[in-house]
Amino acid sequence: MAHAVVVGAGIGGLAAAVALRRRGWDVTVFERAPSLEPVGSGLAIAANALKALDTIGVGDGIRRLSAIQGEAGVRRADGRWLVKTTEEAASAEYGDSVVVLRRAELIDALQARLAPGTVRLGTTVKRVDPDSGRVTIEAGGAPIEVAADLVVAADGIHSPTRAALFPGHPGPRYSGVTAWRLFIPGGGVPGRNFESWGDGKVFGVMPLADGVAYCYATDTVPAGGGGGDQRAELLRLFGRWHAPIPELLAAASPENVLRNDVFHLPTPLPAMHRGRVALLGDAAHAMTPNMGQGACQAIEDAVVLAHVAGEGAGLAGYTTARLERTSTIVARSASICRATRLRNPLAVRLRDTAMALAWRLAPGRVTGVMDEVLGWTPPVAPTTPAT
Repeated sequence: MAHAVVVGAGIGGLAAAVALRRRGWDVTVFERAPSLEPVGSGLAIAANALKALDTIGVGDGIRRLSAIQGEAGVRRADGRWLVKTTEEAASAEYGDSVVVLRRAELIDALQARLAPGTVRLGTTVKRVDPDSGRVTIEAGGAPIEVAADLVVAADGIHSPTRAALFPGHPGPRYSGVTAWRLFIPGGGVPGRNFESWGDGKVFGVMPLADGVAYCYATDTVPAGGGGGDQRAELLRLFGRWHAPIPELLAAASPENVLRNDVFHLPTPLPAMHRGRVALLGDAAHAMTPNMGQGACQAIEDAVVLAHVAGEGAGLAGYTTARLERTSTIVARSASICRATRLRNPLAVRLRDTAMALAWRLAPGRVTGVMDEVLGWTPPVAPTTPAT
């Protein structure tokens, strides 16, 4: 039986492990963290990723965790809608809308599909040889070499594997925005689902199935800030925006607010593989969160990689299938990020007017920019039942 080593037990790494196992691979996942405790944030899984999850037997379970999304779209800081759609319209167009859930719930669903002992925690991958597939690991003792027919590098935006395989690549760059994420119990009213844009700032609200609101925000600030009461900082930035934003922030717990600078990979890699190593997720194409496609593209990567590897055609087919698509989504997401960063009052007014006018004149055309992304379908191939 062919053996695959997955580096990193995030969403992309676990999805790859599940997908490969369903194709008959023996899989080992190495994760340097001592436990699988995901960052306490929410996650949007769109129609394209739900289709991918269906191929590995996880889609329906994730759908059951969904809240009713109702109307959704983009608003101004004063609450006026600029672009609006509904869950029914998205479902009719793409067969699914969006499932919003805790990141930990998806991690748990994926891990449950793996045999006990597949994920080895507290294990650091020190080196990967792309020619032989040998992986050097360290787990509290002397380095150990592990042989693999395939290595999946899902080791994140600051991927040591990517840096070793492509040393000339410029790597991640600060996007110009810092993000905050938080859960607010009792704030997740069904149908209250929106993203509001202001002068260089964004605030989003998504309801979860248990009545909790997942909120996120961004601001155009220099990298490296933080410290102090971050809820107070959010109230300073968004406390005069439209309801229910001030009320939600007033109900938030300061200790539950996460802050991080947003980095991405604006320069595409020359390939998403080298030798026996395939790069996946943020390690291959980290993007800003503006299209909600970071995790979705990692899941797509996973099922496509398993399909290509199962066909025995080599990893060049993986790069062919994924590099252009993911590079385009990275660029589009960065373009939206730049639009949210506008601070000049005239530029903001022109941006908002253009969005609102385009939606009123041709609403289908505005939402249709996502057709290529959400209309994706996964490759279909027979699976080998897991043992």
